[in-house]
Amino acid sequence: MTRDAADPAVPIASIVVVDDDTAILELVSFLLTRRGYRVATATDARTAITLIARQRPELVLMDYMLPDLDGLSALCTIREQFPATYVIMFSGQGSEEIVVELMKAGAAEYLLKPFNNRTLLERVDGVLRLREIELANRALQTERERLLLEIETWNRELQGRVREKSEALQRAQTEIAQTEKLAALGYLSAGMAHEIRNPLNSIALFTQLLRQGIEDEEQQDYLDKTLKEVDRIDGIIRRLVDAAGRSRTIQPDVQVDQVIQSALAVFAPQIEARRITISLQCAATPPPVKADPAELEQIFTNLFLNALEEMPQGGRLAIEISSASGRIMVRVSDTGGGIREELLETVFEPFFTTKSRGTGIGLPVVRRIARLYHGDVTIEKTSTQGTTFRVTFPAFLA
Repeated sequence: MTRDAADPAVPIASIVVVDDDTAILELVSFLLTRRGYRVATATDARTAITLIARQRPELVLMDYMLPDLDGLSALCTIREQFPATYVIMFSGQGSEEIVVELMKAGAAEYLLKPFNNRTLLERVDGVLRLREIELANRALQTERERLLLEIETWNRELQGRVREKSEALQRAQTEIAQTEKLAALGYLSAGMAHEIRNPLNSIALFTQLLRQGIEDEEQQDYLDKTLKEVDRIDGIIRRLVDAAGRSRTIQPDVQVDQVIQSALAVFAPQIEARRITISLQCAATPPPVKADPAELEQIFTNLFLNALEEMPQGGRLAIEISSASGRIMVRVSDTGGGIREELLETVFEPFFTTKSRGTGIGLPVVRRIARLYHGDVTIEKTSTQGTTFRVTFPAFLA
């Protein structure tokens, strides 16, 4: 910066003068010092570069002809190593080619020897003012780029948050739609329960009458299984009706492995008839779950039913129970034909089914019950070799 005598707080510019002519060196130093600048001198380029590296002056006045290094090379070195230091070149050679070459190399000004004192001081003051403006502009440009980068980062973060919120809203809307469908299912179930139970009661009554007149143990066993299936259908109807708003029987010590065993027992005839291999793995007794055991059994009953329907000619039903970090995880895997990729987003929607006799309420009810207990049911993987459902629950820690 140029010195302002009226404002002592303004810093004094530092200038290095480089010339092998001691007379010019002394004259220029005298003029600049009297003007208020701090002045250092050098008679060769290498000494000047060392001096510049130590003092980092605002300005260098340098002769084009130096004993150890030509002015162009010295100029290029200074501008490359010290870009904040501006350079005024002066020389006794007035060639336009030299002037153009020096200005292209980064010289801020060029003075032709001999020059008068007033011209020298005017050029020095002008270059220092130019330097101050350009450095300020450069700082503003850097700050502008930083702010643009920061704004771009904010925009990306904002877009990410908007996307997350939009996805969350979409999920919430989907959940609301599914809840409304399940509520409609509850009302529908309540209306249909009476109509379904009438013929169901007739079936149970006639089966009991048949059993009284039959002495063959095998046939009696078949009729007992029929009655058991009638009871199971009645239980399913009752749970569908209760899902609309019954009071639950919450127990703090429900064992998931026992619930699974109970659900498997329901399907014993189908498992035997279809020659299904059962694999139940549980490394250790899982911690208890705080839930209604009947609702938990409904989850696994639906999953096992879906798995068995996928394996009409035999296969393997695998159940793996594990626990970690206060959560219980159950994987239910079959060796059926899998779920098509385009259906993965819709299998949990109420009333969606690919089966001709399906109702499309099994998996939605499964997920709804799991989420009532802060758990979830998801499709972990599926392919033409089978499907794995993953059920998670928080363990009850007293």
